[in-house]
Amino acid sequence: MNYELTKGRFAPSPTGRMHLGNMFCALLSWLSAKSKGGEWLLRIEDIDPDRSRKEYADLLMDDLDWIGLEWDGEPVFQSQRSDIYEHYFHQLQLRGVTYPCYCTRTDLLASQAPHESDGRVVYKGTCRQLPPQPGRKGAIRLMVADHDMVCADGHYGEYVVNLSRQVGDFIIRRKDGAWAYQLAVVIDDALMGVTEVVRGRDLLLSTPQQMYLAEMMGFTSPMFIHFPLLCNREGQRLSKRDKSLDMGCLRQHCSARQVIGRLAFYAGLTPSPDPISPKELLPLFSWECVPREDIIVSSRV
Repeated sequence: MNYELTKGRFAPSPTGRMHLGNMFCALLSWLSAKSKGGEWLLRIEDIDPDRSRKEYADLLMDDLDWIGLEWDGEPVFQSQRSDIYEHYFHQLQLRGVTYPCYCTRTDLLASQAPHESDGRVVYKGTCRQLPPQPGRKGAIRLMVADHDMVCADGHYGEYVVNLSRQVGDFIIRRKDGAWAYQLAVVIDDALMGVTEVVRGRDLLLSTPQQMYLAEMMGFTSPMFIHFPLLCNREGQRLSKRDKSLDMGCLRQHCSARQVIGRLAFYAGLTPSPDPISPKELLPLFSWECVPREDIIVSSRV
């Protein structure tokens, strides 16, 4: 690998205050890129007009600055890139690989077989062969092929996914016209030159979708590296509802070095949660140290 070409990224959504789990992702992605002498880019995924707020975008950048994670270049805002997404979306439409879907979530849940009880909805292609429906608005789905895809994860190793059977045709534009996550992230990673994507293992199934879409648009997929989730005592992954572990609360009770020290300990990089800075962690970083099982964290700061 040519380390000089390594480009990582952190792509938070400004829908609330960042929490310890978000900062875990930021730290690991920063360490992974910087330990190779690469760049670390910041992209604000404010693509959801109903939930994204500028004040949260400002806060998350301030939190990154406070904790010592510096990004390279100017932040990229997805809300300013609609024309770019429109261009590539139109190319897919011209190829005849998209179609409108009018199914509601109730319809999708009702179509699941009794054994499909893990909460994941596999789209059955209900609307794929529908004739045109003038005057009706639907979400736009991308047709997927029925074949196995081999995904090589940088931390969990190789796994195989059949998109047709495990995901189904997936949405690339919402019914309200907003761009779907999968479309925007693939285009942005390609055009920003991202070579490495570090994120939580809950997004493992997004990898084959993004690889498939990248291939459809003529892009080269980045290396994907997933990590275990930080979870509360009930085994639920941390979320913006865990107020005691959001950055506002952490900044009131901890120093930046204390937060980094705690994250470094969770990542298996240090034997104890002693205060440390991101730059001091660089010579200690290795993916071999990072656990593969989810990590239970204390709610105490």
